[in-house]
Amino acid sequence: MNNNHVKLEPNERLDDLLTHQLHIIQSREVFSFSMDAVLLARFAAVPPRGKMIDLCTGNGVIPLLLTTRTKATIDAVEIQPRLADMARRSVEANGLNEQIKIYEDDLREFHKQRHGMYDVVTVNPPYMPAGTGDTNENEHFAMARHERNGTLNDIVMACARLVRTGGRVAMVHRPSRLIEILETMRKWKLEPKRIRFVHPHKDAEANMVLIEAHRDGKPDIKLLPPLIVYNDQRQYNEELIRIYYGDKAAEAAMAEAETRNTEK
Repeated sequence: MNNNHVKLEPNERLDDLLTHQLHIIQSREVFSFSMDAVLLARFAAVPPRGKMIDLCTGNGVIPLLLTTRTKATIDAVEIQPRLADMARRSVEANGLNEQIKIYEDDLREFHKQRHGMYDVVTVNPPYMPAGTGDTNENEHFAMARHERNGTLNDIVMACARLVRTGGRVAMVHRPSRLIEILETMRKWKLEPKRIRFVHPHKDAEANMVLIEAHRDGKPDIKLLPPLIVYNDQRQYNEELIRIYYGDKAAEAAMAEAETRNTEK
């Protein structure tokens, strides 16, 4: 990608996604992507081809990362105009216009004309109910963190309407709302199939949960091994390195750690 051709607005920067030479436009003035988005993009089971959609896409990081795993076309929906514009320019900057299309829209309306169109739906929704948290928070941050533009029920309903029968819905959320999430998924005929908890370190409670459900699936759930982010040296565990940087980086990090241990 030629960075000289990337259009940046004031207070924007171009960040390296550290994989497949992908870059993304971000700004401190709006909500930037974090680890949960990266984990969801790697957790979701994807078809080699077909049609996918990412809801609550923010600045488009999940669709960008998904292109490293599939040739499927990917639609993405974001209600905030500024974030949708940033996502659209990032897609263009990476030369992915033919694979990714960004829609500035409300997911509560978007699904109405697209029933059953998608093989896979991914969603990294706001985690907190409306009316909670800091009322003086930056508006962009507040909309990303709080259910101001749709409740959990609205979001799950949209996922269920968009995905085809037998298709998959993958979500990342907070463990404290797990029961509510599972009940809401089953209400809309999304049967939870895979769950994985994410822990900051091995002795800490989970602070994220990854969930995959199948549309009209039969009850049969797998609890996957926990994903531990940091090792005892407060560095990323091998699996996290592989998720972020790929196998070669993980092998290099392991070799470096082995060398340090040998020198002790």
